[in-house]
Amino acid sequence: MELDARKVTILKAIIKTYLETGEPVGSRTISKFSDLKLSSATIRNEMSDLEEMGYILQPHTSAGRIPSDKGYRFYVDQILSEKDQEVTEMKELMIQRVDRVELLLKKLAQVLAANTNYAALISGPQYHQNKLKFIQLSKVDVNKLLVVTVVEGNIIKNTIIDVKEPVGDEELLNLNILLNTSLNGLTIEEINLGVISRLKEQAGLHSQVVDLVLNEVADAIRADEEDLQIYTSGATNIFKYPELADGERASRLLSTFEQKDVLQDLIDEVNQNENSSDTGIQVYIGDEMPVQSMKDCSVVTANYELGEGLRGTIGIIGPKRMDYEKVLGTLKNLMTQLDMTFKKEKGD
Repeated sequence: MELDARKVTILKAIIKTYLETGEPVGSRTISKFSDLKLSSATIRNEMSDLEEMGYILQPHTSAGRIPSDKGYRFYVDQILSEKDQEVTEMKELMIQRVDRVELLLKKLAQVLAANTNYAALISGPQYHQNKLKFIQLSKVDVNKLLVVTVVEGNIIKNTIIDVKEPVGDEELLNLNILLNTSLNGLTIEEINLGVISRLKEQAGLHSQVVDLVLNEVADAIRADEEDLQIYTSGATNIFKYPELADGERASRLLSTFEQKDVLQDLIDEVNQNENSSDTGIQVYIGDEMPVQSMKDCSVVTANYELGEGLRGTIGIIGPKRMDYEKVLGTLKNLMTQLDMTFKKEKGD
């Protein structure tokens, strides 16, 4: 007997329902799945076949069915296959988008610097409020497990962890199911003490594995912060303003534009203060600057969004006597254009 597409759909529906409820699943429950459009009688026949093939069990004569180990194994293998395909497609899509976005941001930094006669910086887009998409634990050795963590934004992290107690194949399968059903779709903020306590309790002897995996999840969710791209243009425009052009000041400012960690501090400060601005635009003047080497300047910043939590920061740096009206108008127009461009692209 062959496991055709309809049987696969019904098996997956049984397992998903059982994972959610913990109760044996009957044909009437499965018939309510909107994408099945099958009668209870047809589903009963298919469930009988699945039971005969060893994918589901009937614990009591009058009860519904529950997944067997074979059914769980098929389900997890299907998930792994689907996620591998999804990650491949995401990679291809993101490579195309990132290439285009990088070119766009570099060009925008040049245009802003030319139009304002000040210096401009734009940070590459990062995912905010990242959600966990998938976890896969695989055995490498008796006391070593490979943890593959996939997070929104195509962030993939592979790590080998050492475990004190050996994990059997069935235990590993159960841990994979437990971790994915408990954590998928959550942000790091949502993985709170209550969630962690329940996970560790359900993991029993392998609660240490849960601790180690949660550390990897946190690292993966924050991984994109380490790879932040910052594009700058027009740094030499500062020589046009006498108050910034003397040797020491100019040298300090030019050096700042080459230090990614210093520019990162500025962007972090902007993001922390984001909620304090109704317009989304913030202005730092002189001593208000979070970066010491820019205390003789003013900086006007705004956060742009490319959709689905993908955000970055634009900044224009100039003397304290900068043309604030022109700079604010330029940034507002740019925000509108970016919003229209990426909304249209998303619609296409």
